[in-house]
Amino acid sequence: MGDQILGEIPYPDSDSRFTRFPRRVVLLTKIGRQRKEDWLLHRRLTRGRILLVVISVPSLARRQRQFNFYPVTFPPPLATDWSEFIDMGTEISEPLLVDSEKVSVSSSADSPAEEQEVIPEWKDQITIRGLVVSVLLGALFCIITHKLNLTVGIIPSLNVAAGLLGFFFVKSWTGFLSKLGISVKPFTRQENTVIQTCVVACYGLAFSGGFGSYLIAMDERTYQLIGPDYPGNRAIDVINPGLGWMIGFLFVVSFLGLFSLVPLRKVMVMDYKLTYPSGTATAMLINSFHTNSGAELATKQVSCLGKYLSISLCWSCFKWFFSGIGDSCGFDNFPSLGLALYKNTFYFDFSPTYVGCGLICPHIVNCSVLLGAIISWGFLWPFISKHSGDWYPAGLGSNDFKGLYGYKVFIAISLILGDGLYNLIKIIAITIREMTRKGNKTGNLPIIMESMDSETSKMVKEQGKRDQVFLKDRIPSWLAASGYVGLAAISTATIPTIFPPLKWYLVLSSYIIAPALAFCNSYGTGLTDWSLASTYGKIGLFIIASLVGPSGGVVAGLAACGVMMAIVSTAADLMQDFKTGYLTLSSAKSMFVSQLMGTAMGCVIAPLTFWLFWTAFDIGAPDGPYKAPYAVIFREMAILGIEGFSELPKHCLAICCGFFVSALVINLLRDVTPKKVSKYIPIPMAMAVPFYIGAYFAIDMFVGTVILFVWENINKKDADDYAGAVASGLICGDGIWTIPSAVLSIFRINPPICMYFGPSGR
Repeated sequence: MGDQILGEIPYPDSDSRFTRFPRRVVLLTKIGRQRKEDWLLHRRLTRGRILLVVISVPSLARRQRQFNFYPVTFPPPLATDWSEFIDMGTEISEPLLVDSEKVSVSSSADSPAEEQEVIPEWKDQITIRGLVVSVLLGALFCIITHKLNLTVGIIPSLNVAAGLLGFFFVKSWTGFLSKLGISVKPFTRQENTVIQTCVVACYGLAFSGGFGSYLIAMDERTYQLIGPDYPGNRAIDVINPGLGWMIGFLFVVSFLGLFSLVPLRKVMVMDYKLTYPSGTATAMLINSFHTNSGAELATKQVSCLGKYLSISLCWSCFKWFFSGIGDSCGFDNFPSLGLALYKNTFYFDFSPTYVGCGLICPHIVNCSVLLGAIISWGFLWPFISKHSGDWYPAGLGSNDFKGLYGYKVFIAISLILGDGLYNLIKIIAITIREMTRKGNKTGNLPIIMESMDSETSKMVKEQGKRDQVFLKDRIPSWLAASGYVGLAAISTATIPTIFPPLKWYLVLSSYIIAPALAFCNSYGTGLTDWSLASTYGKIGLFIIASLVGPSGGVVAGLAACGVMMAIVSTAADLMQDFKTGYLTLSSAKSMFVSQLMGTAMGCVIAPLTFWLFWTAFDIGAPDGPYKAPYAVIFREMAILGIEGFSELPKHCLAICCGFFVSALVINLLRDVTPKKVSKYIPIPMAMAVPFYIGAYFAIDMFVGTVILFVWENINKKDADDYAGAVASGLICGDGIWTIPSAVLSIFRINPPICMYFGPSGR
């Protein structure tokens, strides 16, 4: 008997094993009497070639991947005796792709009249003009990241600004040359994606490079701030920043994460179909830029960004004239809420950067920061201060760890560790559950649909287009493996020369377990958009510091933290970029190469821009604008790993335990309560930041979130379209002013006016 056509179905996305093969339509057919346990699937490829796939159901149950392909004609006759093909197939495991210099993909295989998009070769997606723009934007965003790192330690996502400014600069350049009559290559979304990838990779090292945390925690200022007589704080554990060794350190640790997970790019992006929310949002933004309506909106967004950048730059310049000499002058110390609240750091300091952060960050983050400021500076610190002379000696300096300062630092650490530990366990649990669930689904057959509507058919074809482009340019697994092994060997030999207490076998041990941690972090980021790179770094810090012990344990722990953070952070960033490239029809190879180039840029640009801050400003001064709050926190964590809790002030350990448990309980409530309730529950990690720094930036961020909330209620579409541009303009303008401000400081040119506020009786 002939075979029965059961129906036409969309491509079975639930079965991840099929995603490696390009396809347009899937037909489900059941074998006749000879092989009733088999199912037949055939795919329509370009050039009219059809492949028949026979998959045995028992094989699926055993999770054996047996794909047998048979050439047939299309359309197949309904009465075809499929059994004659059963024993003539050949098993293959690689995707079958059409070889051509450029992949030309039609939006509909059956509609040749429709406009086709020619996708450039991967080498053509990387251009000289794109790399020049990447260097300029990478330097700008490194400066912004350093400023935020050294002041409050909160870094909002700048991916949207990177994509938008990349579009603006290249479009402006090509438009200018076109007006001069010079022929230029068209600006494609693939090139836009490459620029965005380079910029993000570059400024990402300004964060994961530890310039506001573990690297600067080794310096003399942080050592003196904690106190030479503080138990566990030893002069042997001091390494001051140096441009040469910082660049060398970044070069030997920053590339390993890129090679660690390259072989899993198809598994993470296509098989598991991880969302990577930030990468997906960036891809949607870039795709919209390169449509007629999207280009028009992008032009308006760039205009809006430029306007607020100019306002922010001019305002920052204006503020400088009144900032005088010292730490109590100018608008940065404006007692806008009264002198009584000003003493407890509650004031609005007119910072465009923090207001911009409030516009970008979710409402719950901004409200959590303000709540943390109210709890700590409004209630907890005044309460502990009343017990001066009982809980801790009276008359201690404001930065003495045996006094109130110790409570501030260690309670903040307890909240950070509680939040990090909970999310680490949560992400690992989600990862295991999802992998198990997807593994159990592999034996499920697709649900039969009688026909596909036009929308479903279009989605199927778009999916096939993305799969074909993503799989076209392969990155050999041997290259990834040899690259990781070679770089690990170089790093293992080099790092002990930079940080002698960190022995080679400890570095090697870190690199052996790092790929597993990088996978966990990348998978978790794909599910939740929450990278736990700093949490993995803190775990490495505690373990290595305790293993090395008092003789060099602080430096060894901090350096190990950097090694771990560099790997897991760059691996997650790479997978995020692969997702963006997948959705913008960019080559996986161009994404990988652009990430390598961006990382190389960051290894030079991030230390250079940090050196600008280091030489121009008083970094780490507890009463200055650049407090570097996480430097003290990271060094104290390393000391805790060696000395334990014996030297904490009275009742400090009990209070820390209370806040640690509170962080776990709050996170648990956020996960178990309904969404309509959980969206109002604060985030402990965000609450912890003002505990140590102060409440002033929380006021600024809350002003930003109030502006956004009102804007959304008045005109939500405009808020959605332009809030990111306004925020990016405010942040970038203030960041640009940092350059002339640093130059003036280097040449010892001081502001002419000191605007100071005090009680009227004085």
